[in-house]
Parts: sequence; C-alpha cells; structure tokens
Amino acid sequence: MIPVRSMQRLVFASCYVYSPFGTGAVCEHSRLLRSLLKEADERFLEKYASRVHQQVDGGSRALRGFFGSGDVLVPVPGSKPASMDRAWAAAKLAQALVNEGLGRATWPGLRRVCAVRKSAYALIGARPSVDRHYESFAIGVPPAPPDSLVLIDDIVTKGRTLMAAAVRLRETFPAARIRAFALVRTMGRVPEVQALLQPCRGEIRWLRNDAYRDP
Repeated sequence: MIPVRSMQRLVFASCYVYSPFGTGAVCEHSRLLRSLLKEADERFLEKYASRVHQQVDGGSRALRGFFGSGDVLVPVPGSKPASMDRAWAAAKLAQALVNEGLGRATWPGLRRVCAVRKSAYALIGARPSVDRHYESFAIGVPPAPPDSLVLIDDIVTKGRTLMAAAVRLRETFPAARIRAFALVRTMGRVPEVQALLQPCRGEIRWLRNDAYRDP
C-alpha cells in the first residue's frame, strides 16, 4: 500500500486544457491536441515546449518561475514498461523543455516494472488506483542525489499517476523538492471550454484514499 504520509500534497502546473466530452470548436481542437501529443512527434513537442517557455518567462503569472535552472526533469512512464513503449511523449517533452532552458537535465530514472491499464481505455471505476500505479513504479539511482525534481507528463486527469510517482521519488530522495508539470490537463465533463491555453498552478491532494486535482 502506498505510504501516503510521505506526500499529502503535490504542487503541479499545467499549460493547456483538454475536454473529452465538450462541444464546440475549442473542445474539438483540444481533442486534436491530445491526439497529436500522444503521437509524440518531436517537432510538435518542441513547438509546445517553446510556448511553455513563453508562459514561464512572463506570459502567465501561474507559470512564472515554476521551473528553475537546477531542476532535474523526470518523465513519467506510460502504461507499459519502457521496452514495450515505442512513443514516450513525456520523455520527449522533458527533453524539449530542457532544450528551452527549463531545467538542467532530464533523468529517466522512474520506470514501470509492470504494465497498468490505460486510463483512456478504462471505465471510470476501473482506472488504475494510486496504489496500482505505485506498485508498478521503480526508481533507479542517479549519478548524484538531485536537489529539485519536476515530474513531467503529457496529460493529467485526477493526478493518480503523478501522486504515485511523487511518492516513489520521495522515498528515494527525501531531501529533494518535488513537484510536477503536465502539458495538458483534462477538464472532465465540462460542457465547453473557452480557450486551449489556460495556464494554472495547483495541487494534487491525497484525500479519502484517492488523489484529487485542484484545479
């Protein structure tokens, strides 16, 4: 079982929104954005990393100063072990962000040791729990203990994956500052969104044996 006392709250930031069920042109564009993101095209990810940099440099109060020059960016693995995952969008996004100066280096030290069900293909009640994600993760040993770690993922929904990953990092690096960034956040059953670009900074919290994202 996940040792939740080590990570009750995880600070996270995000840049864009995705509406899986909404109607209207912006919602349709958000679904296209998600599809392109999952294809893990490096040119596409480089373009969006540049847009994130613009927001961090002053375009958005929410993202301003979120990344530091000494941060080590840790990509969150997909649902399968790396040997089975041909398109690892989070790893390519993390490298693109470092290329933009948002962090010192990437470190793919968080890995899946067993596959979990893809949230996109699971019924709401059948999505992997925080415990299941936690059990599927293992941590490698970096050349030197990092001072500041930023988990990088392509999309965040409730935050279960990020919470489980953060707990694993906390176990290995108890003195490190740990936070998370997802390029896109899911807006659930919101009927309509007004804009794709909606930078935010919030928290993923452990409550009633589950993870909850705010906002």
